[in-house]
Amino acid sequence: MLLEKLCKSYGVAGFEDEVREMVIQELRKVCDDVRTDAMGNVVGFKRGRGRKRRKLMLAAHMDEIGFLVTHVDEKGFLRLDPVGGINPQVCLARRVLVFGKERVWAVVGSKPPHIMKEEDRRKAPTTEALFADTCGLGKKAKELIPVGSPVAFEGFFDSVGDCYVGKAMDDRVGVFVMIEALKKAKSNRVDVYAVATAQEEVGLRGAATSAFGITPDVGIALDVTIAADVPGAQPHQHITHLGDGVAIKIKDSASISNPKLVRHLQELAEKHKISWQAEILPRGGTDAGAIQRPVGVAVATLSVPTRYVHSPAEVVHKADVKATIDLLARFIEDAHKREYTL
Repeated sequence: MLLEKLCKSYGVAGFEDEVREMVIQELRKVCDDVRTDAMGNVVGFKRGRGRKRRKLMLAAHMDEIGFLVTHVDEKGFLRLDPVGGINPQVCLARRVLVFGKERVWAVVGSKPPHIMKEEDRRKAPTTEALFADTCGLGKKAKELIPVGSPVAFEGFFDSVGDCYVGKAMDDRVGVFVMIEALKKAKSNRVDVYAVATAQEEVGLRGAATSAFGITPDVGIALDVTIAADVPGAQPHQHITHLGDGVAIKIKDSASISNPKLVRHLQELAEKHKISWQAEILPRGGTDAGAIQRPVGVAVATLSVPTRYVHSPAEVVHKADVKATIDLLARFIEDAHKREYTL
């Protein structure tokens, strides 16, 4: 399955080479042209029918959170600098892959609680306290792992009940949705630019570069969003619910979705009996914000509700993934019919 292959591939922000090659091959199957740029974005172009065609930009980021190595000591312990928003509480005892001169497996560790002071035991771990243990590599680690080597969580994917669980579901599931929707759309009267963006996790950088070059008329970001429908969270804190359908974003920290575009997406979902839910994300943003700024166009985000975002095991519901693909495919077919000027 393509989603499994994407989640098991590696691409810490700024080092997306492996996943980029996979995306290039997949986009070539559904696009008229595929190119890359100096930022590392992959831009697939699918020509629309007709003479006067608007430009629709789709954006799903292919990078993932991780670390860079800042120091290697004589015993083979690595000090780490986070790339993207990482919660150190979910890192301990996780296997990671270090991309040095060779690929090296390591384990994220910290001082054992047995030798901590009582006040330190009560504190949450910090990224500064984390290290990666190359497990006996010793001085050879200095030869194999230069400072600046990227470090990613172990590639992992599984199907559990009605859900998929995997590493880097944020945002390989968005890349998967984009590719599958292009396959499913029966026609397109707009020119579609399907962009697998780089460096989203460190500031929406790739999407801004792509939007400046494409100058789209409409932009749709494809990403995950928080599903905090878990024990301990109050109903008003859930944001979205796993299994309730594609989330049509109204607002996040990076953008306010165009109201006319949001209504169009909602009406399409109702017309085609696609389950959907409204989303307001109080903190965090997507590539939609980066698309909007350079050229001032209508943008929105279609989100896949996800539990345990920014962890090595992110959970999505199979029905929500399908609903997101279905709605995006219908929008690609319908995007030429509306104007979004406010």
